[in-house]
Amino acid sequence: MSLLRLSDRTLAQSRNGAWPGAYDRSAVTVGVVHLGPGAFHRAHQAPVFDQLLAGDPRWGLCGVSLRSAAVREALAPQDGLYTLVELDAEVRARIVGAVKELVTATDTPGLVLERLASPRTRLVTLTVTEKGYCLTPAGDLDLDHPDIAFDLVRPAAPRSAVGWLVEGLRVRRAAGAPAPSVVSCDNLTDNGGKLGRAVAALAEAQGDADLSAWLQDHVRFPNTMVDSITPATDEPLKARVRDLIGLDDAWPIQRERFSQWVIEDRLAPGAPDLASAGVTVVAEVRPFEQAKLRLLNGAHSTLAYLGLLARLETVADAMADPGLAGFTERLMRIDIAPSLPRTPGLDLDAYTTAILGRFRNPAIRHRLSQIAWDGSQKLPFRLLGTIADALAAGRPVERLCAPVAAWMLFAARRARGAEPLIDPLASRIAAIAGSPTDEQPGRFLALDAVFPPRLAADERFRRAVAAAHRALAEGRMADVLAL
Repeated sequence: MSLLRLSDRTLAQSRNGAWPGAYDRSAVTVGVVHLGPGAFHRAHQAPVFDQLLAGDPRWGLCGVSLRSAAVREALAPQDGLYTLVELDAEVRARIVGAVKELVTATDTPGLVLERLASPRTRLVTLTVTEKGYCLTPAGDLDLDHPDIAFDLVRPAAPRSAVGWLVEGLRVRRAAGAPAPSVVSCDNLTDNGGKLGRAVAALAEAQGDADLSAWLQDHVRFPNTMVDSITPATDEPLKARVRDLIGLDDAWPIQRERFSQWVIEDRLAPGAPDLASAGVTVVAEVRPFEQAKLRLLNGAHSTLAYLGLLARLETVADAMADPGLAGFTERLMRIDIAPSLPRTPGLDLDAYTTAILGRFRNPAIRHRLSQIAWDGSQKLPFRLLGTIADALAAGRPVERLCAPVAAWMLFAARRARGAEPLIDPLASRIAAIAGSPTDEQPGRFLALDAVFPPRLAADERFRRAVAAAHRALAEGRMADVLAL
């Protein structure tokens, strides 16, 4: 039997309290424009605004897809409504009603500019992925990027997210509307700073020095950090949603229950009270970014490389192994946490406990093989910086070096095996993989694209990596996990 489709008309027929009716959707107005209303935004930021709407109807969302009409086509017949499933030991479904409007920039460019220029819009947010910022490796605007090159010639009909911001803010300034806050929600270090500089640089390159100066002087681009695992939508999720809410949803979303949004305390006047909806507002975001990178991502890589050598498949599988779980917890609490600054609002012990709980979540199947991709790019940020700090402070590094050695062994075995090694340095790693096993650690350490020369030359580091590599190569995983 076919079910009714989720919409304003059928909302009252949803089951299991999925729609608590905390506010009247007909009273909601657009106060936030979001560029890139994909899965992560609808799982992470939109629920925050949904919570705000219970007390203030001004913070409805206009979701702007820069090119694809897929989100609009799926959700417009549902009046922007969709189901968010929170994955934990107890699975919960809630209907999110914050999305008031969905538009595609290529189809209705005038409407996008109208929303960006509206004085009611006090917040512009983005989730366009790191590539969407069109930056050089150094973090500056890439004026040779095809989309930016197009926007230089046709600024009134841009292609890039940066181009839309420049043009929208140009129109806004001309109309005399107050400057908004522009908030990047992508996993990009110094995301607000880089976005602000890119927007000003494009305005300057377009020949509008006055606009560039106004953007730098008046528009706030706070830094942020966001975190929540958001698996892709699939047919089993759609079936689960039908069972949970009793309605058909064309594009439901799922994520782990844990969700973190940290934002720098420099929003412009008139912005919503995000802190009241659970957002962490801080003086500086960088310590939170570093804690995530080292404690969460560093532990993820540890579980991935040691877990794959132990023939485990997922993070939850790895955490079900008492030896590996204990090793990882000691690594986090004893070795990684001391490398992080003590920061108001950031309880490292509690944060570590929360991360370990997330790793054990039975409802999330996060594959170790996926985490293991691109190890040569990830290790410098996730583990090597912590090791360098530990060496400088005279702390032991044996546990920290074990996942580095495990990566070397994993990468070499994958490079000469049937499954492909997904890594930008795959060809160079393949050359190392052909050498005798006992020579491989030294050859890996010679990869200066991965290992800074000063670290690679440190005898304490070299000895610890070689010892862990030898033990793992000989099948003595228990000896390593006992560290």
